Amino acid sequence: MKARTKVEVESERRKVPYRETITIEASDRYRHKKQSGGSGEFAEVELRVAPAPRDKGFEYIWEVVGMNVSRTYMPSIEKGVVDVMQKGVIAGYTVVDVVAAVTDGKEHPVDSKDRAFQKAGREAFKLCMKKARPVLLEPIVKIEVVIPGGYVGDVTADLAGQRRGQITNTEFSGDTATISAQVPLAEIMEYDHQLRAMTGGEGTFSTEHSHYDIVPGNIQQAIVAEYEKHKVEEQD
Repeated sequence: MKARTKVEVESERRKVPYRETITIEASDRYRHKKQSGGSGEFAEVELRVAPAPRDKGFEYIWEVVGMNVSRTYMPSIEKGVVDVMQKGVIAGYTVVDVVAAVTDGKEHPVDSKDRAFQKAGREAFKLCMKKARPVLLEPIVKIEVVIPGGYVGDVTADLAGQRRGQITNTEFSGDTATISAQVPLAEIMEYDHQLRAMTGGEGTFSTEHSHYDIVPGNIQQAIVAEYEKHKVEEQD
């Protein structure tokens, strides 16, 4: 485009819309306390988190018994939790399918306020997430590849071997073959060019979203490490 129209073009690789979730139940407590020249801030929140069924979303529960924390602060704690869920904990991706329950806490008659309980809720949720064996979820797509029959072996081996795909069906019609599979979106971000190279420009494909599944451990470690590296670079 730049060569033909003299227009400057900025491009970047498409990002995979990963998600974060948890695999076990965990609890923790966080106390936010700030004292300055003016009024102080105080809030203490105890949270329990648990995995929710896939695609269930977020459930927020109040399990406080007694008056250690007033229900007045129930929305404030939720705001803090939701803020973390939107930003992510382990790799900067949205947190999904989690139940968060407020089980206890403490408040101060003067220093407790909305902002303090938002902060306490936010930090308590981070602590719980890190203890609850967090994992990344990746989008899995259904892919249908149409190619000349002579390329079936190469394309099938590439999808199943190099791209972590699962072949679900192969059909032949004359000299044409149609391969159906489920493949992680991350593995086919540049598949158009790669398929054309494998098939001499004769292959085409279409995709649609299928579901989310847990990212393999070694791949998750690489994604998290890259995220941590960028965090350090931004701080510097």
